[in-house]
Amino acid sequence: MLRRNALTLALLCAIFSLLFWFFGSPTRTRTASNPTPAPVASPATLVRPSPLPKERSALADTLNSPVGNIAADLRIVLDLVTAFRTNLPREGNPVGSNAEITASLSGSNPLHFAFIAPDHPAINRAGELCDRWGTPFFFHAESSQRMTIQSAGPDKRLHTADDIVLAP
Repeated sequence: MLRRNALTLALLCAIFSLLFWFFGSPTRTRTASNPTPAPVASPATLVRPSPLPKERSALADTLNSPVGNIAADLRIVLDLVTAFRTNLPREGNPVGSNAEITASLSGSNPLHFAFIAPDHPAINRAGELCDRWGTPFFFHAESSQRMTIQSAGPDKRLHTADDIVLAP
């Protein structure tokens, strides 16, 4: 009986050794027929930024252009918000701060579609959509279907006499 157990154990060791040799050890040199396994991702590499937009719209190409004016710029921004709402009806208006709304408009949305290019000159370093004077627009969502957009105007201060407001 002892001899039989020893033979079974020897046979299992031989099978294990063959399987280990056949499928490879982690220290064995790999060849083309036995490629290097993919590196294990660390927790830091598992966090990925949102994908870049696959496509973008030309709606904002003339935003803040020298041949336009602030009324045309406000209309373009409203068109961007309307296009967002139309193409993402479950989302309604983009919501949040100017930077959050701009991120949604520039591709951080379920469609990954850029209604405005993420590198558009009207977007400042803080990620905010700005008027022709470099001041961030003020967005006020009145409902999921209505958005008031306000420019601080040439004095660059909100809620003063020279503010320009587009309230559809």
